[in-house]
Amino acid sequence: MTARCIMVLGTSSGAGKSWLVTALCRHYARQGLKVAPFKAQNMSNNARVVDSHHGLGEIGSAQYFQALAARAEPEVRMNPLLLKPEADTRSQVVLLGEVNEALSQTPWHERSDKVWPAIAAALDALMAQNDVVVIEGAGSPAEINLMHSDIVNLRVARHAQARCLLVTDIDKGGAFAHLYGTWALLPPEDQQRIQGFVLNKFRGDASLLAPAPEMLQQLTGVPTVAVLPMWWQHGLPEEDGVFDDRSRAHGAVTKTVAVIAYPRISNLDEFQALKNVPGLRLLWARSPADLAGLHAGDWVILPGSKHTSSDLAWLRQQGLDAAVARHAAQGGAVLGICGGLQMLGEALIDTHGIDGNAPGLGLLPLVTQFAQDKTVMKTRVAFGQVHGAWSALSGVDVAGYEIHHGQTQGHSAMLAGGAVLHEVMPGLAWQSGDGQVLGTYLHGLFECPAVLQAVFGTQAPTLETVFDGLADFIEQHFEPQVLARLVAL
Repeated sequence: MTARCIMVLGTSSGAGKSWLVTALCRHYARQGLKVAPFKAQNMSNNARVVDSHHGLGEIGSAQYFQALAARAEPEVRMNPLLLKPEADTRSQVVLLGEVNEALSQTPWHERSDKVWPAIAAALDALMAQNDVVVIEGAGSPAEINLMHSDIVNLRVARHAQARCLLVTDIDKGGAFAHLYGTWALLPPEDQQRIQGFVLNKFRGDASLLAPAPEMLQQLTGVPTVAVLPMWWQHGLPEEDGVFDDRSRAHGAVTKTVAVIAYPRISNLDEFQALKNVPGLRLLWARSPADLAGLHAGDWVILPGSKHTSSDLAWLRQQGLDAAVARHAAQGGAVLGICGGLQMLGEALIDTHGIDGNAPGLGLLPLVTQFAQDKTVMKTRVAFGQVHGAWSALSGVDVAGYEIHHGQTQGHSAMLAGGAVLHEVMPGLAWQSGDGQVLGTYLHGLFECPAVLQAVFGTQAPTLETVFDGLADFIEQHFEPQVLARLVAL
């Protein structure tokens, strides 16, 4: 079996590549085809735990959701190279699901030749095992300063002999110039791979676009095959942790959940379900003013972090440490997840130079020590007896995942001195004596229907509903037969 390969390229980051690949995966899966997604290199701190040849590994969350849309088991070959930014000039390199320290220390332009064999082998394997592989590019294929070291756009398209779509965000303005300029900067052989232009996030009357699509086709020979209307509430988590500040509560607001948006925030996609809870307003907090209007029934969440100590320092610089403590003292609920859990403790201890030493926020009598080995695993476990603000979680069975270097335990001296700490999930979750503060290493809580039902008395749309909605959307707005022609022999 040799798959037909479709590749979605973009005129820029944020053009709509990830969600369009997800929609295509579900569309072709609904045709009875065996489908797999692929992205050679992803840069994101949104990651998921999936199967690998060595047990379990990490891939970007976008490829995880694309695999589910394709009705395929997510695995590391679907995103062989994952870059997890730790600072503005440094990323942790994850190759085939595992952290590679040597590559993490290798300059950017020198990595390409080292990682391309693994990327090509992963793609070849997926092509041999599927009818269709839907490939996502990164950024723009026309970054002429990067073409010589490209491993994610044109080099992949050539290797896969892919039929390509080029998508642009028309809401930003200049879409036709973006499409033409991108096409014009491609080598002639790669211009021939572009089978259609896609205008994404369009508002208004599509008939007003004429005669621009026809003129663009005269210049390039490439037709505009879809005009996709603006669609905010499609239900798919945003790629790369892009904040959707347009999220609004459905109905009258009865609860606000404020997520602290520090610079190295990770696994932001796990909060997507909260956007769909009736009466809940999701707020991204970057300053004490964002927390000033919270009530006792509202929550503050400290999410995951790719670099806990630096995000903790940022939090203090903003004055958010005092704001979080004040919310808890006034009877508000506080939840820390992974890096957020580590921040809630008394201290971060790093003897291996992994993350950094720092005093914690002191809201839980815990100490975290960073280990060289990274914990990457899927977890299914039930909460024990939970108290106070979080009591609805008592006995709830949850499935999630862990990705962390830190190992956390109770502060022995404080506990001996009378501090109260409830371990509500063995080795995974702890709660303050007053019941207001909860910390856990488990990602994915709010993706569990049982958790949503317990704490909100409601359910969010399932991922299956989201994936089918995406497929319905493109089937409605693509020109007739385009999707079929892309996979025709």
